[in-house]
Amino acid sequence: MKRGRLPLTALRSFEAAGRLGSFTLAAEELLVSQAAVSRQVKELEAELGKPLFERRHRSVRLTPSGHALLGVLSRAFDAMDASLSEIRGRRGGGLLEISAEPSFAACWLVPNLEAFHEDHPEIDVVVDSDTRLIEFRTQDAEIAIRHGTDAKAWSRVDAERLAAVEMVPVMMPCLRADGPPLNAPADLMAYTLLHEENRSAWQRWFAAAGLPDVTLTRAQIFTEGNLVLQAALRGHGVALVDRSFAAEDIAEGRLVQPFDISISYGAYWLVARDFKRLSPEARAFREWLLRSFGVDQR
Repeated sequence: MKRGRLPLTALRSFEAAGRLGSFTLAAEELLVSQAAVSRQVKELEAELGKPLFERRHRSVRLTPSGHALLGVLSRAFDAMDASLSEIRGRRGGGLLEISAEPSFAACWLVPNLEAFHEDHPEIDVVVDSDTRLIEFRTQDAEIAIRHGTDAKAWSRVDAERLAAVEMVPVMMPCLRADGPPLNAPADLMAYTLLHEENRSAWQRWFAAAGLPDVTLTRAQIFTEGNLVLQAALRGHGVALVDRSFAAEDIAEGRLVQPFDISISYGAYWLVARDFKRLSPEARAFREWLLRSFGVDQR
């Protein structure tokens, strides 16, 4: 097919739908209607004479032909976007935008960001707090910090492990002093437990403490870890939080750790399209972040 006849709009719609696994999400990214994405994909399939998706009830799945085409298109669009960004000069100029998990942004990044500014007063950092992994295309963020189990959680990007997440129970000293005695882990059942998203983390913690069959009843559930920590600081109950997030509050006596039992809960990762092509500002931030977490940069 001659380049002048390439159906670029349809290819863009297909690439977004295939990459995101959803016509609806593709429409949101491209700022068009879901019907427009569906129509453009159907026109592309008619042009090729082969189906690219298996349509199922409320879901779509790539066919082998769709998989093959998506791999080529994603690499091509990534390369075009990177080249346009460099020509446009979006990066540089002393401004760096990063995307960070809300809990990491609130509990670690904001308290420690002044140290980066002291080392690099010439760089202004814009923090975008978001749980979704950006595609490093339409967004301005150059690097991201995300939570996951391993580097394979994200495709077509570079990822470096920053630190393991170790969850520990914390509570206000006055809550412990005025509440029921805490002689064994089972005694925590007399307190309100603060959960992030669901009860699974606390269930795992009790299992690690030798109590795999406990039934959790009294609870408050929050969507983000920083909200769980704030609730604990206000005496609402006992929270299970990342040890590094609560370290300063424990050191300064605002929180206490009733039991030295912890569970692993994945890790935080530094993610970028290509570490070798970072701007000077992003390279400086990456080096500072790795140094802060004691990661060997060799």
